[in-house]
Formats: sequence, C-alpha cells, structure tokens
Amino acid sequence: MARKFLYVIAGLIVLVLAGLLLLRIFAEDLSELAFVPTAQFTPQPAMQANAYDAMEMWIARPGMGATDPALWRPAGVAEDAKALGVAVFFVHPTSYLQKDAWNAPLDHAESRLWARRYVQGQASPFNASADIWAPRYRQAAFGAFLTEAPEGQQALDAAYADVEQAFAKFIATVDPDAPIVLAGHSQGAFHLRRLIRDKVAGTPLAPRIAAAYLVGWPISIKHDLPKMGMPGCSAPDQAGCVMGWASFAEPADVAMVRKGYERHPGLDKLGLTGTDFLCTNPIAGKTGLDAAPASANLGTLVPDFAKESGALVPAMASARCGKDGFLYIGDPPKMGNYVLPGNNYHVYDMVLFWANIRADFARRVMAWQARQG
Repeated sequence: MARKFLYVIAGLIVLVLAGLLLLRIFAEDLSELAFVPTAQFTPQPAMQANAYDAMEMWIARPGMGATDPALWRPAGVAEDAKALGVAVFFVHPTSYLQKDAWNAPLDHAESRLWARRYVQGQASPFNASADIWAPRYRQAAFGAFLTEAPEGQQALDAAYADVEQAFAKFIATVDPDAPIVLAGHSQGAFHLRRLIRDKVAGTPLAPRIAAAYLVGWPISIKHDLPKMGMPGCSAPDQAGCVMGWASFAEPADVAMVRKGYERHPGLDKLGLTGTDFLCTNPIAGKTGLDAAPASANLGTLVPDFAKESGALVPAMASARCGKDGFLYIGDPPKMGNYVLPGNNYHVYDMVLFWANIRADFARRVMAWQARQG
C-alpha cells in the first residue's frame, strides 16, 4: 500500500514538472492566445482639435482638487513646504486587457479604474509639483505587444496620436519658462520615447527637459538614446537625462520579456536583437553595475489596489543593474498578486522605489534650476 502511494506521488510530481515544462515552452503562444485581440482592427478617428480642453480627457491635471489621484500621498508623507516649479507630463501604462478591440474605448469602465490606480501610485512621487498632467488616451490593448501582426503596430500608432495631441495641450498651457519632466510606465514609456524623438529632440523644448523617467520599457542605448537627444543619467544630480529600468527579483527569467521587447524596432527603425538596454539604478540614481542595498531604499509603496491606498515601507528591495540591462531587486519582496512569470515585477517597477523616485525628481529639478542660474 505504501509503495502504491509513493508511485502516485511520484506520478503527480512528474505531471507537475511536465506541465511546468510545457508552460515554459509554450508561454508565448499561450499569452498570445489569451490576450491578442480577435476583433478586426478599426482605425481610430482623429480626436477633435480641442478634445483635450475638456477636464474629462485627463486623469490628472491642475484644477481637479481633491479628486486628482496624482496628488495622493501615502501616510507619513507630508505636503512639501515649497512646491517645485516644474510641469510634469505622465503617461499611464496599459490597463486594457480585453480582446474585443485593439484600442481601448475611452469610456471602458475597468480600464479607466485601473488607469486611475496606476496614476495614483506612479505619478504621485512627482507631486512635490502640483502641475501634473496625465491624459486619458485610446491605449493599445495589452495583446498589441504580443503579436507581429500589423494590427498591433496600428493600435500603438493610434494610441500615440492621442498622447501627442494631449502633449500639445500640455505645452500650450503650462508656464513657458518652467522646466518639464516626462514620466511614464510600460506603454506610457513606449510612447514617450517616440514623443521625445518627434516633438522634443532638436526643438526649443529640449533644453527645458529636467529629466525623463521612462520605466518598464527598455531604452536601447544605440538605437533610441541618440534619436532622443538625451543621455542616460550617469549621476544622481544630473539634469536633462533619462532614467529607466525593468525590475526582476531573483532567480529571474528574462528571456521571454527580452524577446517581446525585441519585437519592436528602435527609434532609428532598426532591429533591437542583441542591443544593450539602458538601466539606471533608481536607488543610486545612475547607470553602472554597483549594487544599492535595501537599506538605501527610502520607501517602497506596497499598494492596496482594492482600497486605492498603500503603505510606504523602507528597506524592502535592493537594486542592481545587470550586464543584460535589467534591474535585479534581490529576493522576491511581498508586493501582491501581480508578479509576472520569471519573477518579473513589471507592475511594481515604480512603486518599488516610490520614495527614491520622489527624492531623485527633486534633485534633478533643482539641478536644472541651478544650471539656469
């Protein structure tokens, strides 16, 4: 009887291991099956020229008052005695996971809810300035990033057109002498790198950029940064540079993620296979392979999405840029239910370093202001 029991256990173990192996082998195919839209692509009509005049077209912007999610602060973080005189343009990550359209309808309730939550957690490190703008846009569905079908790029182009139009409203409205910080995560960072190439590099706006935080979408050192006209941040008090990282706990499996990133060309329209990605350490505030210990992490925002809140916990995650361009955060911290396969902490890229981003933001804005005299 005992021997039969052991055979059953051994059999179950073999089945589990076989299942994990199949999941690993076919993970990309399963992801495509689960998320790539099956609907026919529908071209998005152009927004009305004055669409972003409406408060409804913004998740966050000056004038919203207490309903503005970007102005939220976790317990223990006091309002800054003196607001930084900087305008922030923030683009939220993908919150539309459905398969019934390639671009999210602006009135889709669930994606709007998650976009607001993302703005609250990811744009709030910048609220030492009250001048934060975060547009609604007809974001590409998550599945657009998982396919080489032309509809995926068409959906991304349509989403970018909205971001570009919102940015034009932002620039036309903010103080023309104020510094600007650009920030976004995942799809937001993907669009912002293109926006910097198209609307900032080589224009009078370029000297006004105090910093760009392009997180969760790797930036190619060879194929992206030259077209953006900005270097990666090599010092914690450097202005006019790019901060970017993609977070993995250890042990990490980055192969599938890297393959997904390489599916899209660089800003020079060349392929990214084998490229070196920018990795800036959000604790150290610079590029380089030196590790920053968890003790130097000023505070991780552990989110409570259901309550639209969160607690700031210091010394929760370390940070080390690997030679492969990914950021390694040590043992898996307990952040919630949205850790992706391979110990991928993509959903938590920014909140893992919430307090350090806040301090980094203030340093770079003040460095820009000092440079202006």
